[in-house]
Amino acid sequence: MGMLTAICLRVATVGLAALLVAVQPAGETRPATGGLTVLPAPQTAGGMSLTEALVRRQSERNFLRKPLDREQIGQLCWAAQGLTDLARGRRTAPSAGALYPLELYVVSAKGVEQYLPAQHALRQHVSGDLRRAVSQAALSQEAIAEAPVCFVIAAVVSRSAGKYGERAERYCFLEAGHVAQNILLQATALGLGGVPVGAFEDERVAAVLKLPAGQRVLYLVPVGWPEP
Repeated sequence: MGMLTAICLRVATVGLAALLVAVQPAGETRPATGGLTVLPAPQTAGGMSLTEALVRRQSERNFLRKPLDREQIGQLCWAAQGLTDLARGRRTAPSAGALYPLELYVVSAKGVEQYLPAQHALRQHVSGDLRRAVSQAALSQEAIAEAPVCFVIAAVVSRSAGKYGERAERYCFLEAGHVAQNILLQATALGLGGVPVGAFEDERVAAVLKLPAGQRVLYLVPVGWPEP
């Protein structure tokens, strides 16, 4: 069984892959209208098995100073929150009531970008390298400053609260865990490493990243090439 299929749910029809390829050929990145960067189409079959990824996955905190390419970043974003069912808008990670209250941001040397699952694209949110500032807001954990990319998982709890009331916050926490594990297993399958980070000052990180009001930072996941 292919690792991506097992981790991120098998695509129900070939329609998803066909549409994504039509949007952007694999291995290419281009600017899109509206200031978006459409990511390379994700790979939805083959690769490392789920069993091997589970065995190999471990927390990596020391990274080479080597950037990730757009194909790798796109694959990681798709594993986190990408679409698997176009008709119903289903994503790779489960969500209570399919309400999808989470937002995914990519922090790198070029700035902060927001992942848009429907377009499989990144939208520039803030320019400039903020990794050191995020690290300082996370008890000065060097893994965040050194990794070429840090994924930020934030939640808009109100999206789920209308249906689930007080339990919405709990569901957001659970969903953040699903997304983080998808990222970490996908990173392992790509020969990369990462570490989940939960120790940080919530409001300070949100302020550094200039997140909109109502978005709460739940998890940080720095990812990169692990040092030998």
